[in-house]
Amino acid sequence: MKKYVVSLTVGAVLFASSVAVQAADKLTLQLKWVTQAQFAGYYVALENGYYDDLDLDVTIKPGGPDIAPAQTLAGGGADVIVDWLPSALATREKGLPMVNIGQIYGKSGMMLTCLKTSGISTPKDFGGKTLGVWFYGNEYPFLSWMSKLGYETTGGSGVTVLKQGFNVDPIFQGQADCVSTMTYNEYGQVLDGGLTPEELTLFKYEDEGVATLEDGLYVLEEDLADPKMVEKYAKFLKASIKGWQWAAENPEEAAMIVLEYDDTGAQTEEHQVRMMGEVAKLLNTTGKGIGYLDPAAYQRTVDVLLNSDSTPVITKEPVGAYSHVVFDKAMSM
Repeated sequence: MKKYVVSLTVGAVLFASSVAVQAADKLTLQLKWVTQAQFAGYYVALENGYYDDLDLDVTIKPGGPDIAPAQTLAGGGADVIVDWLPSALATREKGLPMVNIGQIYGKSGMMLTCLKTSGISTPKDFGGKTLGVWFYGNEYPFLSWMSKLGYETTGGSGVTVLKQGFNVDPIFQGQADCVSTMTYNEYGQVLDGGLTPEELTLFKYEDEGVATLEDGLYVLEEDLADPKMVEKYAKFLKASIKGWQWAAENPEEAAMIVLEYDDTGAQTEEHQVRMMGEVAKLLNTTGKGIGYLDPAAYQRTVDVLLNSDSTPVITKEPVGAYSHVVFDKAMSM
């Protein structure tokens, strides 16, 4: 009887060990902003089982105005975060060793949207005007652009910076001549608010030569010294790339998946479908495609930031701020 009990015990231990071996790796992704089509590829990968196929148990945490992804990463609340390169480089220089392991967006969606009635038709007309700007790390490309143009950002003959909330109200309330918008989000809100394209002048950062890399994936540098973590991140990146490819090919269906995961109920089908269509235009399709950080594009962002007189951005050439080790591993799977 005792032998039988021991056998059962040993069997239970072996069974538990087997379950433990087969258990999926857990990974938490912290988004830069709320649940919306800006992050469709991750939700598609989750919904379509791409993460499951690679034995990953992925949790996606939406962002928001009170959530700083870098702080979440530093505090252990996420393994991977979505962030913009200027913000990530500034954070790294301040002491948090974040590393880009994958670049999803190849183009910037940022622009200034201006009222034609303001008299602004070229950047030379910005002097004396009030421009709405996002902060919390999103201001760096704008400050670099103004520095390039030679404008002070303290008013007077320079530009007056209005600290813009994450909406487009200032352009409707007469508080700003221009507001910051993303091609895939706030610009649509401006149109939905009643203004027409004919009433607006757009300045895309891409066209002005001050575009910087936006949505990329970041982890802590110390994790890349662990082969097991590199493999887990590679699985995540591989599945996420597949999700983004599917989302770009099926924009309406991808938007519907995003809506399923929006617990706030604040998003609408029309807005998310439009957003997904615009986001697809920004995906990294050059070189090795989605997920690969092009060193030339990285250097362009660094140069834009280093050429700025504004603070705080970065003050020296970053070292070790990106790595292809995860991408290369993902491509070998």
